[in-house]
Amino acid sequence: MPVDDTSPVSTSNVAPSGAPAPSESVPASVDRRDFLRSAGAFAALMGAQTLLPGWARGGGPAAQGGLTALEPTRRVGNRVEYDLTIEKTPFEVAGERATAITMNGTVPGPLIRLQEGEEAVLRYHNKLDEETSIHWHGLLLPNRFDGVPQVNYPGVPPGETFEAGPFKVRQYGTYWYHSHSGLQEQLGHYGPLIIDPAGEQPHASDREHVVVLSDWTFENPYRVLANLKKEGHYYNFQQRTVGEFWSDVSENGFWNTLKNRLRWGRMRMSPTDISDVTGATYTYLMNGQAPGANWTGRFNPGESVRLRVINASAASIFDVRVPGLEMDVVQVSGQNVEPVPTDEFRIGPAERVDVIVEPSEERAHTVFAEAIDRSGYARGTLAPRDGMEAPIPDRRERPTLTMAAMGMGSMDDGEMEEGAMEGMDHDEMDHGDMSGGMEGNMASGDAGGLRPPGTLPAPVMHDPDDTHGPGEAGLPMTTRSRLHEPGIGLGDDGRRVLTYDQLKAADEKDAFRAPDREIELHLTGNMERFMWGINGVEFSDAAPIRIAHDERVRLTLVNDTMMNHPMHLHGQFMELENGHGARAPLVDTLTVKPAERVSFLIDGHEEGPWFFHCHILYHMDAGMARVVYVEPAPDSDEEFYYDLPA
Repeated sequence: MPVDDTSPVSTSNVAPSGAPAPSESVPASVDRRDFLRSAGAFAALMGAQTLLPGWARGGGPAAQGGLTALEPTRRVGNRVEYDLTIEKTPFEVAGERATAITMNGTVPGPLIRLQEGEEAVLRYHNKLDEETSIHWHGLLLPNRFDGVPQVNYPGVPPGETFEAGPFKVRQYGTYWYHSHSGLQEQLGHYGPLIIDPAGEQPHASDREHVVVLSDWTFENPYRVLANLKKEGHYYNFQQRTVGEFWSDVSENGFWNTLKNRLRWGRMRMSPTDISDVTGATYTYLMNGQAPGANWTGRFNPGESVRLRVINASAASIFDVRVPGLEMDVVQVSGQNVEPVPTDEFRIGPAERVDVIVEPSEERAHTVFAEAIDRSGYARGTLAPRDGMEAPIPDRRERPTLTMAAMGMGSMDDGEMEEGAMEGMDHDEMDHGDMSGGMEGNMASGDAGGLRPPGTLPAPVMHDPDDTHGPGEAGLPMTTRSRLHEPGIGLGDDGRRVLTYDQLKAADEKDAFRAPDREIELHLTGNMERFMWGINGVEFSDAAPIRIAHDERVRLTLVNDTMMNHPMHLHGQFMELENGHGARAPLVDTLTVKPAERVSFLIDGHEEGPWFFHCHILYHMDAGMARVVYVEPAPDSDEEFYYDLPA
């Protein structure tokens, strides 16, 4: 329900790699922790109303048959046109008022539904007092429509309109759209986009619900960023205690425990820094609703229900489960995979996971999305009728990073993971000191062949001389593939957890060949200074990564930091080398774990400059980004906005 708001949030637009100082016009607001402690918090949570489209509300008549899509502005033959209006709208969540950046008046924006094979025009009108943009996340479309200011176009000034299209829809699946201007995404500028396949849906269901996960803060996002730059641990209220020290002593011994604490101190890091921004300021939302509002998706007992889960958060990783129901994972990054039965999956910002559940009883089931650091959760309900609820699971204990998990363990600190040194022949190891090419981290000459199916890269000892300046802290001793690992805080309670190595493309690729060249990039950061980059270089100072037309490249990402980084390449899919050969799954976003090495195969077919970045909004804004420039075909007459350096 719209509310009067006399204190709108003030925002400023910046290029992808910078941020202004916090606006002085940001209104004072009730401290969220005080609010949640107040006597009226529970009532406010239960009674909160937000500006939501019909499909997100889930409980009304429109939800009975599935989803209510945004109606096309125009449809002529095989061409469809949609219009979006971007503006500031009063917004209420969990009993507090603010102003959101909405599309057609809602948070999330309306569901856009396209059909594979049709021609589409996606038109948006800027009614803000600042520049804006829309990036169509995961869509294969001409470079000029991709929506990143200073990369694909100059952005859309106040009062102006931009048309993405016409373009042919060349894919199917679950996607989304969001701003790429400053930190607008944190203020509600995002929405879901579904593309129905041209043929039959291989994993049909009786009903489906879109589940958009996000995070909301009543602080100005630029103030959040400024706080992180002052102190990287600013929002971490879950630091280790004296009691935990003595508990560790009883388990690992006094000297091992003391040595461990001193090592963390020397690195100026905290093993509880799982998320930069936490429930200390965030309210976690499901389809725009806080946990107490209880978004509800309906079903009839015995139906199969497809949940299209989209992580549209600015900075939050979620662990998702529906207690009491097995989930079959059928699609990831919008692409069909061989079904994987599981009980839980982790989803990073910008990732999408489609699952099918089959509730057979006349009872409610909680859809539970727990923040990775356990500081909060989003939740909704699957139920036969409105008003039904199921128990909300207890939050699990906050996980703690170990030295081994960060590739820094040793045999005498009580933390080296069992088997971590197995198969590591020092003479045969690639030490990562790849000479030649850009920034000293690109391989030159011919690339290695395809990895045999069923194998993953061997662990790699890090060359101690291969550092990346003050932008990198806490260099891991060893990096390795971790695609088989569920991730920190998961896998110890008997639940099955989806892992990346389980993903297998539904169909074998017609053409699957070895790469022509290899590129290795290191994800680097300094948590204390909140500096993030690639190879120790921020986006504003970085040269583009150049790929020749039709060149096949192996891109290896090495996470030298203690944080997870969901890395997204615009405009094309990447073949994840996870041991399945020609059945390698296609992804556009993948969360890279601390001290992990992960490789993708990319074909230089989609010409032009494409943004490549960490999808944690504050990491991207602080500099963890690049431009990947795919050279046009020799006979191409396409012109690009991006000014390619000589």
